[in-house]
Amino acid sequence: MESSEIFYRFSPLVQDFIYANGWQTLRPIQIAAANVIFDTSDNLILSSDTASGKTEAAFFPIISEIGESPYESVEVLYIAPLKSLINDQFERIDTLLQDSGIPVFHWHGDVAASHKNKLLKKPKGVLQITPESLESMLMNRHSDIIRMFGGLRYVVIDEIHTLMGVDRGNQILCQLDRIAEIIGYHPRRIGLSATIGDLEKAKSWLTGNSGRQTQTPLVPSEKNRVRLAVEHFYIQDHTKDRELSLAEHPEVRVEIDAGYEYIYDCVKDRKSLVFSNSREETEYVTATLRQIASNRQDEDIFYIHHGNLSAAIREEAEQKLKTAEKCVACATVTLELGIDIGKIERILNVGAPNTVSGFLQRLGRSGRKTGISELFMVFREEKPLPDTPLPQLIPWELVRGIAVIQLYIEDRFVEPPSIKKMPLSLMFQQTLSILASSGENTPKRLAQKIFSLSPFENVDKEDYRELLISMIKNDYVEMTENKGLILGLQGEKLTKSFKFYAVFKDSEDYSVKHESEEIGTISSPPPVGDRFALAGRVWEVEELDLTRKLIYVHPVPGKMQVAWPGDYGEIHTRILEKMFKVLTTDTEYAYLNPNAKERLAAARHVFMNAGLDKTMLISLGGNTKCLVPWLGTRSFRTLRKYLQKNSAYFGIYGLEYDGCYYMTFKCERNAEELLAMIRRKITADHIETIDLIGKGECPVFEKYDPCIPPELLRRAYAADKLRTDEMKRRFL
Repeated sequence: MESSEIFYRFSPLVQDFIYANGWQTLRPIQIAAANVIFDTSDNLILSSDTASGKTEAAFFPIISEIGESPYESVEVLYIAPLKSLINDQFERIDTLLQDSGIPVFHWHGDVAASHKNKLLKKPKGVLQITPESLESMLMNRHSDIIRMFGGLRYVVIDEIHTLMGVDRGNQILCQLDRIAEIIGYHPRRIGLSATIGDLEKAKSWLTGNSGRQTQTPLVPSEKNRVRLAVEHFYIQDHTKDRELSLAEHPEVRVEIDAGYEYIYDCVKDRKSLVFSNSREETEYVTATLRQIASNRQDEDIFYIHHGNLSAAIREEAEQKLKTAEKCVACATVTLELGIDIGKIERILNVGAPNTVSGFLQRLGRSGRKTGISELFMVFREEKPLPDTPLPQLIPWELVRGIAVIQLYIEDRFVEPPSIKKMPLSLMFQQTLSILASSGENTPKRLAQKIFSLSPFENVDKEDYRELLISMIKNDYVEMTENKGLILGLQGEKLTKSFKFYAVFKDSEDYSVKHESEEIGTISSPPPVGDRFALAGRVWEVEELDLTRKLIYVHPVPGKMQVAWPGDYGEIHTRILEKMFKVLTTDTEYAYLNPNAKERLAAARHVFMNAGLDKTMLISLGGNTKCLVPWLGTRSFRTLRKYLQKNSAYFGIYGLEYDGCYYMTFKCERNAEELLAMIRRKITADHIETIDLIGKGECPVFEKYDPCIPPELLRRAYAADKLRTDEMKRRFL
């Protein structure tokens, strides 16, 4: 169907909305979605650029189909990974439906009970919810599921690229399978994302056990102009010269820190987002930018947004971004996703994103006002000392940033999802959840329920039997006199906590309060009188209420670091291979600013002089060797374990490594002989990943891994965290 034909198939409500917004024509994504939703019963994946109108594309035909529906149940279930995304979409969809009589409800931990009770009393329309709240609903309102979802027609899952291949996304698939078992059918599934690296894998993931085909219409990207800039600084320089903008004159010496002063000048006059790769760095960046504003006697326009902050502080940042006022929000991934944050003029990334997907998500946050998406990357590093070891002379993160950009520009590459084969932590959680919701089950019936959930299709039944026996032994599950299975004491203790609903790791957080204001949470309480950073400010502890996990504070001037433990994700091998190309060619990149250009030239000089363009193994002097294999996180980890397992054979010891860039070790053999030896053995060996894991290892990654037998964890680690194919190819 063409645009005009589709328009007249939309309900009058949708037509009025389109007229009111002054749209002259439908976008390609909206046409493609309507064709699938109106004329088929298939699932649908909508993958197109950020701000291309995916939400409206999905909801226009959905609303047109449910507008006259007689069902007294939720008909559209919208699932999103972030509360902020749900809040934002709630406002957008509520505005669309305000005159329709179709109610819109949102449900997560920050939503008032009165709003939730309205849904419970009269379920209807659209429900927007997080995976954790949906888990709670399945467990605690099991008898209400038919009444609430008996007429469910559509499930819309937003930002599916963040969910595929991780426990949280697989939890959603489990929840949909459990709802389908109760209501007797599978509703249609619609997945939304701006960055999907492998549509076939995405189709398989979304399809799951739904019994439907999944369509992925290809929509041409809108031609948006892109402005990129990359700059580099060493972490020293002090002066009070304020005559020139550092963004225009980076050679000017500064008072606080050259890199941060440059960041400040880049964003102070534009509505901007400043992304960091961790909450720790986000806190420090925010505090530093506020300090610079204070020193310059500028207005403080800096806000902060990450997962450990109170809802009020996060929402303040979101609301400010939606206004016409000039402001800057410093954020983690929490503002990377599809929340509508107005007309952002510039994105600045402190360091490099780990993934091309993350780069594209962040780039897509800007450009709605001007049609030009702007993203700056700024890198800071300590100036190397004269005796700095050779591999540390390479600015690996700067090179990674260039590689990420080039993979997008040259290859249009986006990382494919990595689908888990043995999601045991999730399996443990779903076992307890099913027992909590449905009561006693025979072992056979419980196993049938578990293996009816699509994420567990690759788990061996004997492995689940082993897990279940362990759960009984440890009192998570109890066997009754009738040989049925119910929750054990430890299982009841786990499931009674609201923290059980989340499958991602959480910490024993302490709430931080200043007078009546909730600031956020930290993972460990400092002593009274100590100071810590949160919400971009420094706080001094006044009082501790350890029983209630409360910390009372007052603000003090200054800045300091705060640390959260965290895993910042995997880096794909394609990025490492592109990094090699960046270092071994003389290509000039137009987006490199003077310092970055100079730093790359110096890195290339060191790299070529060391001979790393010709070999991946060099001598650093004495018997110290350095191996640079150009492998991503998973394959690098496999190679490291292989070398450790065969260390006696190769004669190596003292192995150390930095991320997935390089590893160093001691060996008496010369580098050429050792590399040939490694190459021969890797090529000849039939390598089983399970054999690379020591019998004493207990690799804990996911939330409930500590509750799982070590031997099962080792098998899961071998299946999902190691791979030999890329490693073997590298040494052919």
